[in-house]
Formats: sequence, C-alpha cells, structure tokens
Amino acid sequence: MQTELAPEFRGTDEGREAEAILRKCVHCGFCTATCPTYQLLGDELDGPRGRIYLIKQVLEGKAPTRSTQLHLDRCLTCRNCESTCPSGVQYGHLVDIGRKIVDEKVPRPAMESATRWLLKEGLPSPLFGPAMKLGQSVRGLLPDSLKAKVPARQEAGAWPTATHARKVMMLAGCVQPSMMPNINSATARVLDAAGIQAVVAPEAGCCGAVRFHLNDQEGGKAQMRANIDAWWPMVERNEVEAIVMNASGCGVTVREYGHILQHDPAYAAKAARISELTRDLSELLPDLVPVLKARVHAPQGVAAYHPPCTLQHGQKLRGGVETHLRALGFDVRVAMNESHLCCGSAGTYSVLQPELAYPLRDRKLGHLAQLQPSVIASANIGCITHLQSGSQQTPVRHWVELLDAALAAA
Repeated sequence: MQTELAPEFRGTDEGREAEAILRKCVHCGFCTATCPTYQLLGDELDGPRGRIYLIKQVLEGKAPTRSTQLHLDRCLTCRNCESTCPSGVQYGHLVDIGRKIVDEKVPRPAMESATRWLLKEGLPSPLFGPAMKLGQSVRGLLPDSLKAKVPARQEAGAWPTATHARKVMMLAGCVQPSMMPNINSATARVLDAAGIQAVVAPEAGCCGAVRFHLNDQEGGKAQMRANIDAWWPMVERNEVEAIVMNASGCGVTVREYGHILQHDPAYAAKAARISELTRDLSELLPDLVPVLKARVHAPQGVAAYHPPCTLQHGQKLRGGVETHLRALGFDVRVAMNESHLCCGSAGTYSVLQPELAYPLRDRKLGHLAQLQPSVIASANIGCITHLQSGSQQTPVRHWVELLDAALAAA
C-alpha cells in the first residue's frame, strides 16, 4: 500500500515507521475475518483494514474527525489481525501512531477526557491499593456495574524466603497486587519449588501500558524508563537470568520496550536488553515440569483455559500453557470455537467500551461453558477479572494459582 506523507510527517520517526508498515499491507482482508469488533459491528471501518485506511488518510494530510477517533478507539489492540496477516503488517504499532496523531488533532468530550484521565492517573497510582481495599470492604453494597470491577478480597499467602542460585526478576504490576495478590505469591512459590528465586525491585511499578495505550505516550515512556532504572543494576551484574511476567499484558509491553524507546539515546540499548531478557512465566514451564511433576497433585475436573490475546497474538506464544499443564496431570482444555478471539478485557477497554466488551465476554464464556469446567484459567489479570465478572458459578484463576494449589495439596 503506497502513501504520500503530508509534509508534517515527512522525516519524522513516526512517519517513517508508519510508511514502512503501510508498505507491507496488500489489502487482502484476511485480518477482517479475525477481528472481534468487525464481527460484532460488521463495519469495514471497525476492522483492521478500514482502520489502516483511516490512518493512511490522516498521514496523507486529511483532517481526522470525531468519527475517525471513534473507529480507532473501538480497536481492542488484540493483534489477532497480526497473527493472520500474510504480509507481516505490524498493525499494533501502526494504530499506536494513528491514535496519537488523531488525539492531538481531535478534542474529546469533557466526560470522556475525565474518564481517561482518571484511568491513566488512578490505575498506576499508589492510591489504587487503598481505594481497592475500600471498594472490597463495601463490595456487597456496590451496584453491579462497579462490583464487576472490584473482585472479592483475596489472601496472598506466604512469600517464600529461601534463596537460590537461579534468580529471576518479577514485575509486581500496578493493579495485580491489590486486586489479586495471590497471583504474584503463587508465582514465587511455584518458582521456589523448582529452585528458582523470584526477586521484585520495589522501585518498579506499572509497565507503562496503561498510559501509553490511553495516548499519554510520553507518560508511558517515563514509567518504562523508571522500570529500566529499577531493574538495571541486577541486570548489569548478571544476577538474574530473566525478567519474568505473569501478566501477559505487561509482558507484551515490556517485550516492546526496545521498540518503543529505540530513538531514546539514553535508554535505547538498555531497553533492548530488557526486552531481550523478558519472558512470560509460561516460557519457564519446560524447566519446571520435570522438577515438579512428581510433586503435583492435580485436581479432578476440567480446567477451561482462555489464552489471552497479549500472549497468543502479542507475544506469539501459543499452546505452551495447556501442553505443559497436561504433562503435570491437569485436564486442561481450550474452547473448541473462537479460542483465538479476545474476551473484551483489553486493558481499560472494558471500562471505555462496555457496549462491545461485555458481548465479547459473554460470547467467550459461552464457548468455555461448553467444556463444563470446574475452573476457568487464564494468564492475564485483566482477562481473569473481566471473565469472573460474568461467571457467577465458575471461579476464574491464573493458571499458576492452579499449579500452586496442586503443589500444596501433594
């Protein structure tokens, strides 16, 4: 797809990157078939191909409108389209560029701007934890719309105290320690059982995805740099073998630090190294299975596994979780229909686009229910919380919590 950049974009880093991405697009439409919003709305402009054309027009100098902004907002950034694109179009990078440009040119309504500000300032804030505790204490009194965003209080359990020669860095995350603290402690306990010590740098906070994808890209980059600074001393001394992510949404972002900060002379090399070291927790399973197999007492019943988009499309990691958990004795099954489609969580998407997020959630839960599971498992805090809000009878857990419980039961 050829494009003639408007003068304001020629010679800029964003313009050059967008032009290179657009050049790969052959307008085949394979992406449309796997786009969740196109399937719901049936509008070409609510699919990847249509959004690419909107971004192309803006880059060529056409003034974006509120309608342009809305069609870009409706994108989940699930990147399913990247998995099916035969030309390797990096749509996720392109839509980040397009959204930033459009937001600079199209003002948002006051209420919408306020909501987005609260999300980008509130979720990574130190005040989020106390606010979540308060919400959990009065959860029974909350209206259903708010109760869906406030999970029941969860005990984290003990953090292991043993030291091991093998060490990995772990990002605690911004909302996970308050919403579902057992995910992090379960991760540390499972790694400890396999002779690996999980280390957390207290200065590291939000991965930067919340701000970045709400078009505060400079704010997101500042959080990325802060994390790099927090991790760098141990990385530089080769004290950790990997930076492990148990939230696939954070994982796909940290894996792209090198790309996002490639033009930052002070951080480009460090960011590339951080991205190189980043691993999803599931990538450690090949090492864990042989060590833990004799110690795991897998429960009876089906565990229905939902692979997050950030894992299977963003990080291109498919099949590892279910394969290795089956090797440990779990009856893990993936939905027979649409296992590749997004559940509708997508970071802050379920707050900003509920009219699309909840139908996608219910569609996903319907496919998972066909497996008659005793538990639903996933690999991302956002997916887990979103699915649990629509699943009153079946608990939704991180897969590492299932493994941790199976070790404790042995």
